[in-house]
Amino acid sequence: MKISKKFKLDKTQAELDFVDIDTNKDKGLYLDPFFIATRDNHLCIEATKTIKSFFGKIIELIRDDKFDEARSLFSHLDEPNETCLGVSRKKPQGKGVSGDTAKKIFQNIVNSRAVKTGLVDDLEDTAIFVDDIGPDRVSDMTTNILRKLLLKYTKNQCELLDIPLQGNKSSGYFWEISTNTWNIEHTSRLIIDEKPILLVPKIFVSFHKNFSAQKYLQHDALNFLQNDHLNRDSSLVRIRTLKGGKIKKEPPTKTKLREVEVNIFDSEKEFLRDFTLKHKDIFHDFKEKRTKSATPVSNEDIDTDMNEKEITSYLISKIKELPTGGIDAQKYHKLMYGVLEFVFFPNLTNPVKEKEINEGRKRVDIMMDNSAQKGFFYWIHNTVKIPAPYIYIECKNYKDDPQNPEYDQISGRLSVNRGNCGLLIFRKTEDRSKLINKSIDFYKDKKELIIPIYDDVVIDLLNKIFEGKREKIDEYLFNSAREIIPS
Repeated sequence: MKISKKFKLDKTQAELDFVDIDTNKDKGLYLDPFFIATRDNHLCIEATKTIKSFFGKIIELIRDDKFDEARSLFSHLDEPNETCLGVSRKKPQGKGVSGDTAKKIFQNIVNSRAVKTGLVDDLEDTAIFVDDIGPDRVSDMTTNILRKLLLKYTKNQCELLDIPLQGNKSSGYFWEISTNTWNIEHTSRLIIDEKPILLVPKIFVSFHKNFSAQKYLQHDALNFLQNDHLNRDSSLVRIRTLKGGKIKKEPPTKTKLREVEVNIFDSEKEFLRDFTLKHKDIFHDFKEKRTKSATPVSNEDIDTDMNEKEITSYLISKIKELPTGGIDAQKYHKLMYGVLEFVFFPNLTNPVKEKEINEGRKRVDIMMDNSAQKGFFYWIHNTVKIPAPYIYIECKNYKDDPQNPEYDQISGRLSVNRGNCGLLIFRKTEDRSKLINKSIDFYKDKKELIIPIYDDVVIDLLNKIFEGKREKIDEYLFNSAREIIPS
């Protein structure tokens, strides 16, 4: 049963920031350290630093011939069944790297000389160059390394959605970046059917199709060899006679190159190691291209039964049905969390409920990471230079227009370090121009961008999604910002 059904969240995958796993079977997605490293939001940066801390230590020890110390770091890479991600289709059973398997994997890393020769710099590189390591192994290692971060994320999502946790449970081992060692602690955890569960952000996962040994071999190594044989006019170059007797030379087929150049090695990965030692720039270019083309998995990829039009219609009806007033404030808050996730993913991610700031004296309804790599939220932070690593969101279920106290409240959450961009979400307005004027005043006085968004706007944005015009969401935000920010 999926998390959303188990806890009666009344939310689709599109309204949740995490992968809505079925705890009785694994889902064919992987924690992907390569993809995580391509994103520059707070959560991904913290994850990448932790992964690099662990694997950097491994590289350091192996290159210093401290094999026993390096081998000992693999001792806590056990089978992490908590995420229910991977390849099995029955009871979740991660293909971890504990016990004899860990010893074998470590020995393969050493024997491959991929670390010693500088082929491998990052954890994800092992899936390209080291035998018996694929996306499942890399994903499992990543889970163990990031367990502390995933525990924190799981707690935040459970608090946001009122999912109960159980106290005083073992965290399992995690990599402690501050000490460069493994650590363990007792903490509150999500437990389902007596099994600890870790929720995984959608922004962390992929199908591991973009960065793989097969992609590197087929699209980069063999392409290079085709051109190389053609340039050298080798015996493998094919000669074709065109109409009129003209001769055309063509590169050898990739099938022929596999037969002649790849299959002479014991494995494809051995070939890739040998090839890359001779042509390191090809692998560098491969990583650069894959980094630029990496995109988050979509909600439709995760849940193939999802229908965006049905979701938009459902959310619009829920907004229209929900009464205004304090009694339904919590329902409005939960509804809008799902709407914001659906509308703004993957540009806004990692929602945290009522984040304490200023030593707990102030709380904010929702804080989200600015994960945008293009569009409005990227433009605000990188072009307009309004600090916006986080976007602060206040949800007000009032029947009247927001007044100065509501603007003062969200303004009190903003700062240069945390972010100077906020969304004030509310039900309706009698005078939008008056609200825009308030936002103009706050921008002039404090360089804070506060965008008012009310039900009619939210419904309009949802309708744009229904019509297949998601780009219109950014258009509305751009237009609102230009009204507020002096030209």
